[in-house]
Amino acid sequence: MKIAIIGLGKMGGKIALRLLKYNHKVFVYEHHQDKIDLIVKHGGTGFNEMNKFIEEINTHETPIVWVMIPSGDITNNVLIELGKKLKKGSIVIDGGNSNYKDSIRTASLLKEKSIHLLDIGTSGGLWGFENGYCLMAGGDREAFDIIIPLLKDLSSEKGYEYMGKSGSGHFVKMVHNGIEYGMMQSYAEGFEILKSKGEFNINLDKVANVWQHGSIIESFLLNLTKDMFKDDPDLSGVKGWVEDSGEGRWTVLEALENNVSAPIITLSLMQRFRSRKEETFTDKVLASLRNEFGGHSIKEK
Repeated sequence: MKIAIIGLGKMGGKIALRLLKYNHKVFVYEHHQDKIDLIVKHGGTGFNEMNKFIEEINTHETPIVWVMIPSGDITNNVLIELGKKLKKGSIVIDGGNSNYKDSIRTASLLKEKSIHLLDIGTSGGLWGFENGYCLMAGGDREAFDIIIPLLKDLSSEKGYEYMGKSGSGHFVKMVHNGIEYGMMQSYAEGFEILKSKGEFNINLDKVANVWQHGSIIESFLLNLTKDMFKDDPDLSGVKGWVEDSGEGRWTVLEALENNVSAPIITLSLMQRFRSRKEETFTDKVLASLRNEFGGHSIKEK
């Protein structure tokens, strides 16, 4: 299939390369020429001018555009611009971590232009290229059915699903990330407890490794933890400053609005705020895990 991608950052670039690997025809738009050159080197077609990019896309029978840029005003503005310039029947995909309420509003605006918007929550981080992504889609079912060949090749086995009407894909991804906050927090706290028991001098790399073989708490995150401790057991080069990109906050707000008790997710969010005032080993683990699975920046000492 033909697909156009806007944004070749940590996720967008890997998505483009994976689709090329499965012999799709990929057209990309990006400001940074070196990122364009990499995609072209692997068989894609690159543009650094939006108008020329749009001209090419509009020659496709059903233009499909995957937007993979930072959420918020940047994404919303690009989606609106595409709504003005793409031909009727086009499919626009927002694969970032947009607020589901923004997705509902934007889908309604694009529908007036006879353009479909699919909000597709994308999980898998930097490892999605090799292992396949987990994709949670919201929007018109008709548009979803058209792009299934793309989703099959992007995802791990059974790793994509239609969630429902506009906004539902990003809503599911939002809650997914809220759960992720809690899981990461529990690992981080557990490893600090292990580290604090000085009389045993426990090797955290060995603990993470053995837990990853048959234990009830084995997971993808724990595997990343094992690799992290192997490289730097004390995380000496990491500052325990833990950012949050918004989804945890939104999840907590939804819990409040819907009278749902969510103490673990809420407290894990509060811990991230606390990390910006006083450093602990727990914070170092959290900061390092975010870098391992998503390439999120860390503050070095």
